[in-house]
Amino acid sequence: MNNIPKVKLGVVSVSRDCFPVELSVERRKAVVRACTQKNLEIFEACTAVENEKDVLKALDELKQAEVNALVVYLGNFGPEGPEALLAQKFNGPVMFAAAAEETENNLINGRGDAYCGMLNASYSLALRKLNPYIPEYPVGTADEIADMVKDFENIARILLGISKLKIITFGPRPQDFLACNAPIKSLFDLGVEVMENSELDLFEAFNKHKDDPRIPALIKEMEQELGGGNGYPGILPKLAQYELTLKDWAEANKGASEYVVFANKCWPAFQTQFGFVPCYVNSRLASMGIPVACETDIYGALSEYIITCATQMPATLLDINNSVPKDMYDNNRKEFEGYSLTDLFMGFHCGNTPACQMKNYSMKYQLIMRRLLEPDKEPDISRGTLEGAIRPGEITFFRLQSTADSQLKSYVAEGEIIDVDPKSFGGIGIFAIKEMARFYRHVLIARRYPHHGGVAFQHVGKILFATMKLLGVEDVAFNQPAAMLYKDENPFK
Repeated sequence: MNNIPKVKLGVVSVSRDCFPVELSVERRKAVVRACTQKNLEIFEACTAVENEKDVLKALDELKQAEVNALVVYLGNFGPEGPEALLAQKFNGPVMFAAAAEETENNLINGRGDAYCGMLNASYSLALRKLNPYIPEYPVGTADEIADMVKDFENIARILLGISKLKIITFGPRPQDFLACNAPIKSLFDLGVEVMENSELDLFEAFNKHKDDPRIPALIKEMEQELGGGNGYPGILPKLAQYELTLKDWAEANKGASEYVVFANKCWPAFQTQFGFVPCYVNSRLASMGIPVACETDIYGALSEYIITCATQMPATLLDINNSVPKDMYDNNRKEFEGYSLTDLFMGFHCGNTPACQMKNYSMKYQLIMRRLLEPDKEPDISRGTLEGAIRPGEITFFRLQSTADSQLKSYVAEGEIIDVDPKSFGGIGIFAIKEMARFYRHVLIARRYPHHGGVAFQHVGKILFATMKLLGVEDVAFNQPAAMLYKDENPFK
C-alpha cells in the first residue's frame, strides 16, 4: 500500500539533572533492544535531554534521521520543562512513557522515580496545550514499553495519514438518501483537504480514457483476480477504463496532499450514463489502500482510511443492514454459541469489499439496481459487483462522524464475522457484537449515526479509541457490557 504513511519511530530519553543521566541512557538502550526483538524499527537519539539546549540537539538528530513519530522516554524523573518543549517543537505525533524500577536490589542509586515524573510531565504538557499519546498505564519495563511503542506506531500512522489526506468526491447525495450527509468543516479542523466535483467532471474524465492503451493489461489483471468467478467478462473493459480514470484523477489532483481517498455517487444516474455499477472497481482500489466510499459518504471514506492506516490492511464500508432470522439462528446454534439472536446482524453492501477479505466471490449484477432500471431484461448496466460471503474472523466496526453543528463523534465496537452462509445477495456477512441490541438502540439510533460503518478485519479498538481521543473527539461510544447502562437507558426494562 503506497497510500498510507510509513512511520519512522524515534526515541529520546530525558533525565532530570539531579538524577544520574546514565540511568536514563541505559534504560533507553534496553527499550531499543526490546523493540528490535519485536521487529520494531526505532531510531535511538544519542542526546539525553536534561535542558533546553539538549532539546535542540535531540531535534536535530531526529530531523537528520527523518523521524516522524517520537517516543519521549522518562528513564528517570525527567525535566518537565525541556521534555514538554521537546514535544512542542517536534513536528509529528508524540508518545510519553516512563521506566518502571527493575529490582529491589537497586533502589538507592538505581531508583529513577519516573512514576512520579509522569505526573509532572502531564502537568507541563497541559500548560502548553499539548495532547500526546499516553498509554493507559504508561509505566513499564523495557519489554512492556516496546509493546506500547507498537501501539503508538499504528496510532501515529493514522495521525500522519489524516494530516496529509485529501478526500475527493464526485456528485451530490441522492435526495432520498441523506443519512450520511454531514458538514465538512470538521474535516478541515482535522487537517483533511476536500475536493468536491460534479458527476459531469467524472464522466468527462471517463470518456477521455476510452481506448486507453493500459486497458488490456488491466483487464488481464482483473481476469486473474476473478478467476472462475468472472461471470460477466464483457463488462471488464468499462471497469478497467473507470479504474484508470480514478487513479489518474487522484494523481493529477493530489496537490499539496500526499494521500487520497474517494467518496463517489454511485446511483441511480451512474448506471444509465456510465453503463455499469462501480462496486468492483471500488473493491480493487480499497485493496490498494485507496478506499472509495459509496453514495458520496465523505465521513465513511475517512473512517475506512483510518482503519486502513491502523491495520495496514484493506477495509470495507458496509450497511448495518438486516437482522438475522430466528430460524437461521436456531439452525446454526453451534456456530452462534455465546451470542444471543440480538447480538447478530448482517453487514451488507452491493459489492465493494476487497476480494482478499471475501470467503468466496464472483462478478455479478446489482440486484437492487436491476429491479429499478432493467427489471425485464438480461443484466447490462447493473453489472459490476463483487458478491459473496465476507470472510469469517475478527472485526472492529468503526465510524468517525460530524454532527449537524460540526462536532465530531465516533463509535468503536469489536466483534467477529461468523462462518454461516448469509443466504443472500451482495457482499455480505453475519456479524456478532456483544450487546449489539443495546448498542444499536443507544448509540447508533440515539446518537443519530448513519447506516454505514467502516469494518476493520482485526481487533483494533484500543488503537482507534486512543486515536479519537488524540484528535479531540470527546464522544467516543462503544458496546457497553450489560452491567453498564447507557445514558438515558431505561433501567426497568
